[in-house]
Amino acid sequence: MTKVTFYKRDGIYYGFRETGHTGFGTEGDDLLCSALSAMTMLIINTVEISYASNVDYTIDEETADIELKVMSALPEFEEDDRKRYAISGLLQGYFFQLNDLTEDYYDYLTVEEVEE
Repeated sequence: MTKVTFYKRDGIYYGFRETGHTGFGTEGDDLLCSALSAMTMLIINTVEISYASNVDYTIDEETADIELKVMSALPEFEEDDRKRYAISGLLQGYFFQLNDLTEDYYDYLTVEEVEE
């Protein structure tokens, strides 16, 4: 099972951690794992390239664990309101997308959020 924990500060999404294998399919044929990987890379590329902001992330190739933090989603790190809103909105959208997926894949995926 994959567990995704989203990080929030003062109600603003600024990162997440994904741990564990979904177990939905065999390695190389796990469609749920592939979807999570594709969505995560979309977030990384969008923030880095489209929003020209730094993304701090680590990907453990052995365990498939991923941790991602975008501090520029928070007001103390980014002055541009529109950029902050876009970044935190992207992360919040991922949170809602994964919650939708848990309706069909509840045996393979859990999603939570923590306020830090």
